[in-house]
Amino acid sequence: MLPREQTELFEKQFLSENACLSVDSKGRKEPCEPCPLRTCFQRDRDRILHCNSFRRLKHKTQVYLSPAGDHYRTRLTHTLEVSQIARTISRALRLNEDLTEAIALGHDLGHTPFGHAGERALNELNPDGFHHYEQSLRVVDILEKDGKGLDLTEEVRDGILKHTNMIADTKEGYVVRFADVIAYINHDIDDSVRAGIMTEEDIPKNITKVLGGSKSERITTLVTSLIKGGAESLHMDDEVSDAYTALHRFMFDFVYTNPKCKSEEVKAKDMIAKLYDYYVHHIEKLPAFYMNLAYQFGIDRAICDYISGMTDGFAIETFKNLFIPLGWTKY
Repeated sequence: MLPREQTELFEKQFLSENACLSVDSKGRKEPCEPCPLRTCFQRDRDRILHCNSFRRLKHKTQVYLSPAGDHYRTRLTHTLEVSQIARTISRALRLNEDLTEAIALGHDLGHTPFGHAGERALNELNPDGFHHYEQSLRVVDILEKDGKGLDLTEEVRDGILKHTNMIADTKEGYVVRFADVIAYINHDIDDSVRAGIMTEEDIPKNITKVLGGSKSERITTLVTSLIKGGAESLHMDDEVSDAYTALHRFMFDFVYTNPKCKSEEVKAKDMIAKLYDYYVHHIEKLPAFYMNLAYQFGIDRAICDYISGMTDGFAIETFKNLFIPLGWTKY
């Protein structure tokens, strides 16, 4: 029996009836020979892990734009934390951990430079709008591998698309949606404390009484509540859910709209707006790959593809090259 077949047999024997088994996958758009070692979902995980868009996440903003310290989260470390939390939940509920991991690793591949500020900028500029979850699916379907895409299974594609505000077709996809919010609310607190924006003591006592007074305690409480709810319904108990809602509201008022930590976002949005306008009027300046996308999907979509794929540093460097005069170096 091949290693892949052993794993598939293990899934049938051990996983919950709520789990999505590898052998039951709806498959890919382009069928391919099964891997002797890996299930289809393990193969998807590896395709995501080795793609260019995944590596660029390490230089994309999570909350704090281009932070000077080494310990602030980036979009990559956020993704890894989501994956860890999602796998813990899936394992406890006997769901398909490989499917969960693949969705988690791919869920933010389409995120813009400068975090949600960049996403809001492109959403305002593009006549058809822009949402990072839709762009993440576009990345794996079209943009990766020089336009060939990663050809992922339908279940992973569905989970990536629906991780923000829709209900995924699999329980594993829904787990990633919960893991995403659990991860970001807690690491945003951690980064905000590090940045001097807040302290743990600023969190209202009625919240810490339920969720706990540290990052570890909060994550444990939220994850445990979700697991106790069971795979069938996937929900937290009312007390924990209400405390999480209150915590999110506190973070929105205290951090996410705080002028001190968001002061540079206006500049970031202006930068993206200038880049967007430049390429609208100088479409020939786009790299050849994106020029071809413009012919296929329209200028606005191609520009969104190009800008959203930039890291923070590349966007800044591109802006400098286009709009900042260079000093004369010959004497």
